[in-house]
Amino acid sequence: MSKSIVLYLHMHQPYRLKTYTIFDAAHDHHYFNDNSKSDLNNRYVFERAAEKSYRPMLALLKRLISRHSSFRFSLSITGTFIEQAEAWAPDVLRSLKELVDTGRVEILGETYYHSLAFFYSRPEFERQVSLHKEKIAAKFGVTPTVFRNTELAYNNDLADWAERRGYRGIVAEGWDSVLEWRSPNHVYKAAGTKNLKLLLRNYRLSDDISFRFSNQSWKEWPLTAQKFAKWTTNNSPNSRIINLFMDFETFGEHQSAATGIFNFFEHFVTLWLQTEGNSFRTVSGAIDSCLPEGEISMPHTVTWADAERNLSAWNGNSLQQESLRYVYSLEADVLQTEDKKIIRDWRRMLASDLTYYMSTKCHNDGSVHDYFSPYNSPYDAFLTYINTVRDMRWRIMQYRKNL
Repeated sequence: MSKSIVLYLHMHQPYRLKTYTIFDAAHDHHYFNDNSKSDLNNRYVFERAAEKSYRPMLALLKRLISRHSSFRFSLSITGTFIEQAEAWAPDVLRSLKELVDTGRVEILGETYYHSLAFFYSRPEFERQVSLHKEKIAAKFGVTPTVFRNTELAYNNDLADWAERRGYRGIVAEGWDSVLEWRSPNHVYKAAGTKNLKLLLRNYRLSDDISFRFSNQSWKEWPLTAQKFAKWTTNNSPNSRIINLFMDFETFGEHQSAATGIFNFFEHFVTLWLQTEGNSFRTVSGAIDSCLPEGEISMPHTVTWADAERNLSAWNGNSLQQESLRYVYSLEADVLQTEDKKIIRDWRRMLASDLTYYMSTKCHNDGSVHDYFSPYNSPYDAFLTYINTVRDMRWRIMQYRKNL
């Protein structure tokens, strides 16, 4: 049976808060302007990622598009990524536009600020989705018809919302406890909807590339293109699609060029397409070509992070819960100011990354949270965040005094 790879890559960079103390509150209202040679410097991080990941991977994707008529893929690109690319790497945006203009690259809808607002403020969630849709239309001339929520955080309520807002499909995690005996390598109908299609990440195959590719203690190391092509072919033999969903930064940043990740991917795509009938599809392409194999229900929220696959990576401890409670409690007061800078800064603070850095979880293969965090500890991340919230309150108070 011929198969299609549904490749989806996520592009995001948050605005990281600089180290911000209680003595800075009411004096320094610039939270994102660290100038050190550290991962608190947003420009430094973005330019490094552009050099190591965005530019070489986009160049590779362009070659594959031009070389193989059946190669295509889907992207999600946050508003904060686009803002930083506009400021520090406009050539990255031009490359993305060239790819989208081929008609073989789909952009998915999401929240502008990579927030978890769906679970804390539905009105703010909808505002951010609208802002993202406007930004994508302005930059790329397309309107997303498939949705991805931040961190693939999904439940039945989100499916209902997405269908009512006119989306055709949604992507989520293919977690074992939800799928039970079923395979993620199918299109499903989302429970509680009339016709919304659901595509689920094949997390084993996706993570073989994202997390295990360079792990020399992994029993399958080294992962070759031939081996991976065999795995994808044999994975769920009766399915027509294989859903590989991962961060764009997998290529060059999380897995450095020295690991051979770029050569592996290029060779795999070529090898896969040499088999008659094999192809690549966008998420929408899979929706159009495959009838749903039944219905999937997720009454409880499922994400693509950590062993639990729930929201605990972002709200699982008291530091995170307090931060989320305080920042979302500012919503009405922030919006009432109608001050563009205050609103922008507050929305940047809603990025899920900032509470992710506060996680105190540990993992068998080391702390994934520590790997991504620019702070020395979760407590440093928390203190910086709460002090920033204090300054945000002060700015709101000053606005009211000047009424």
